[in-house]
Amino acid sequence: MRALSAPLAVAGGAGVCCVAVLLGDPTTPGGPLPVCPTKALFGIDCPGCGGMRMVYSLLHGDIRAALHYNALSLVVLLLLGWSAVAWTVGRLRGRPVGTWLQWRWTPIVFVIAFAGWFVVRNLPFAPFSGLFV
Repeated sequence: MRALSAPLAVAGGAGVCCVAVLLGDPTTPGGPLPVCPTKALFGIDCPGCGGMRMVYSLLHGDIRAALHYNALSLVVLLLLGWSAVAWTVGRLRGRPVGTWLQWRWTPIVFVIAFAGWFVVRNLPFAPFSGLFV
């Protein structure tokens, strides 16, 4: 049970965040959840804009809406899920389980993906204007 204490704590924290997103309903303007500071100050979508709405849509089983709100964050969420499972299995086995986090090119790919997503979703012409959230 000691090996599972840290993964259970992380899962509990994620659960609390999911409940907050469900109760706060980020798809309703003027709700209790905060607005993205980048969007509020500069009027542009940052790479994380729409992330809470993406989680809200996932919690309601609407994958299409989740992809619309933030496709890159959905991919990152899936990768983090994979990492969490591998971390838990590694703690149970007593030896680490390799994931994408140990890959040599992971940091570079992440920087390129997030920079590209930041630029593409702010282009003011079709088909990219459909990525605004």
